[in-house]
Amino acid sequence: MFTKEQLKNIIIKSNILSAKEFDSIDKEAASINKSILNLLYEKKVVSSMTFYEEAANYFKIPFINLKEQTIRRDVLLNIPEPIAITHNLIPFSSDNKTIKIATINPNDLEIFEFIKKKTGLEPIIYLTTPESIKECLKQYHKTLKAEINYLTEDKNADLDFKNGDDLHKLAADIPIVRIVDTLLEYAIYEEASDIHIEPGEKEVDIRYRIDGVLKNVMILPKNVQPGIIARIKILSNLKVDEHRLPQDGRFKISNNEYNVSFRVSFIPTFDGEKIVMRLLNEKSQILTLKQLGFQPNSYEIVKRNISKPHGMILVTGPTGSGKTTTLYTLLNILNTSEVNISTIEDPIEYRMEHVNQSQVNSKIGFTFALGLRALLRQDPNIIMVGEIRDEETAEIAVHAAMTGHLLLSTLHTNDAITTLPRLANMGIPSFLLATTANLIIAQRLVRKICPNCIQSYNLDKGTIKDLQKQLNIDNILITLEKEKAIYDAKKGLESILFYRGKGCKRCDNSGYKGRIGIYETLEITPELSELILKKADVNEIKKQAYKQGLLTIVEDGFIKAKNGITTIEEIMRVTME
Repeated sequence: MFTKEQLKNIIIKSNILSAKEFDSIDKEAASINKSILNLLYEKKVVSSMTFYEEAANYFKIPFINLKEQTIRRDVLLNIPEPIAITHNLIPFSSDNKTIKIATINPNDLEIFEFIKKKTGLEPIIYLTTPESIKECLKQYHKTLKAEINYLTEDKNADLDFKNGDDLHKLAADIPIVRIVDTLLEYAIYEEASDIHIEPGEKEVDIRYRIDGVLKNVMILPKNVQPGIIARIKILSNLKVDEHRLPQDGRFKISNNEYNVSFRVSFIPTFDGEKIVMRLLNEKSQILTLKQLGFQPNSYEIVKRNISKPHGMILVTGPTGSGKTTTLYTLLNILNTSEVNISTIEDPIEYRMEHVNQSQVNSKIGFTFALGLRALLRQDPNIIMVGEIRDEETAEIAVHAAMTGHLLLSTLHTNDAITTLPRLANMGIPSFLLATTANLIIAQRLVRKICPNCIQSYNLDKGTIKDLQKQLNIDNILITLEKEKAIYDAKKGLESILFYRGKGCKRCDNSGYKGRIGIYETLEITPELSELILKKADVNEIKKQAYKQGLLTIVEDGFIKAKNGITTIEEIMRVTME
């Protein structure tokens, strides 16, 4: 893209850094194997928009922000999609003589010459941001509805199910293949976490889970249902002619742009088999603790406890609350050449280098308990168990933590404090629990406000009254003041400026884009250990946890709502379910 010399000149001439500061950043980037630009973005030295504007000035070419621009399809098709993806460029306007091209690489002269020969038009080069390019690449794809309508309205296509012998043939029919490919492709581009294909009496509903919320995206005619089911079964290497029993499988789609694994589940219903596919982007980078959304004090507690050589760190919350992501983030920090890390998971969601990952297989009796026993004979320093599901796994996990291993796992509880009685109910003696538990993190995922349409507002009296019925607002205000999110708790909720998304094209008018965690971080201090040993009830444990400064999930949520990261509605949605 840019040569190092060009990069240095742009940054120095625009007064972003001095020559000495640039050389220092260059050395730091090389030592951690990162690009200089990414390191500058991480350190918030410069934003992507500012850098590319300055780069445009340096190259003496115009800058354009294409994020909100709709490009005519005839203009877009001047350059094939694979070339646009490979070379990070977008045609956004043309006339009889010229074609305007937005790029992030003004040095790519060969491709500009190729476009000139292919189109017969003179390229006019603009500089834009990588984010603009990524957003515009989506415009190569028609709307899902238009694409599916085109495929299902093909009068010559025989999409009707006839008999069992036709299933393999039906799955290979080009219209069926294209429908399934389109459904998967759109889910990837929309950054959906799950695809639901739900049969009804007269139609098939398609829903995507985006940012944790299911959205209706399409209704298909009933006649395509058998073909879609057969096609996805073949992709997942499952039995095509089995319709009465649940089946699980997986497959992967890889290209230069993405590498997505699909975890597939079939279950028979009255109107046919329902399919749910979980999307796991294997190219996605593991986040840092700060990117996950830990507050400064919670961040320090987590850092302090993962540096301990033995004990238990548990992450709790309902399904889909981001527990696995938190575990992988912790493992990534711990993953050094000095330690042996082994995991037992169901399933392995992300591959990690230098980590020995095993997957349970109930069909052959390879359970969490059996896998954990085997891992203890593999000389591990750190063990990650995907989930503590039963008494046997809990018992082995606690003994592993007691015998010099650092053990990380997940559990299904609503908050951090109730994890302790839950483990006691699983038969774990209080003296073992008191000596092995280091840290319990409870969490939820909330949608983030779309930065493109964020606006501030004050809560009305009716909303405040409703909140007061459900929450201890006085305690929340005191916490907000203590955490320096507000200056005076006595002024009440009505004085606080909160935020929400108005709704725009970039967030599909939802007002939200992306997700972040809200957390409750309970450190097992000597005082708490003493209470656990005495078999104190939950209220006593709560009293001590609050005394030592426990920030609850709701309080963490309110801090993030006050800071314009999420909304009050989101906090209530995920904590009051």
